[in-house]
Amino acid sequence: MIDLRSDTVTRPSTAMREAMLAAPVGDDVWGDDPTVNAFQQHLAKRAGKQAALLFPSGTQSNLVALMAHCERGDEYIVGQNAHTYRYEGGGAAVLGSIQPQPIENAPDGTLPLEKITAAIKADDPHFARTRLLALENTIAGKVLPAGYIDDAVALARQRG
Repeated sequence: MIDLRSDTVTRPSTAMREAMLAAPVGDDVWGDDPTVNAFQQHLAKRAGKQAALLFPSGTQSNLVALMAHCERGDEYIVGQNAHTYRYEGGGAAVLGSIQPQPIENAPDGTLPLEKITAAIKADDPHFARTRLLALENTIAGKVLPAGYIDDAVALARQRG
């Protein structure tokens, strides 16, 4: 069985541990760790991007992603069961000054499109600017349907 609850439940196999032990290393700050560089290049190629960046934790990568898309004082729409809202110590608000606008997840893990639409703030200086829709690919071990993600992305793009 594949466990999709979280990346933190993964346990390395003996072969994975041996590969980590034997991996060539360098100083990543100076960009000379060949293992990290190869990993980032591989992921960038697979994702069709110019570059990729390895973060040591999902919490850190989630926070950086939110901060890359939002400015201080912006808000992001997020599910109440999403990691960035529920399990990551309020990092978006505390460290990024980004206000979450949580929406209750449907039983299948999705955020109902009509609730997303209702949560988007008017262009008004009295409100935090709705800047981002943050979706997790799995909620409570359930994979979000690809068609739903396409619809949610289309809605977000339509609303800017």
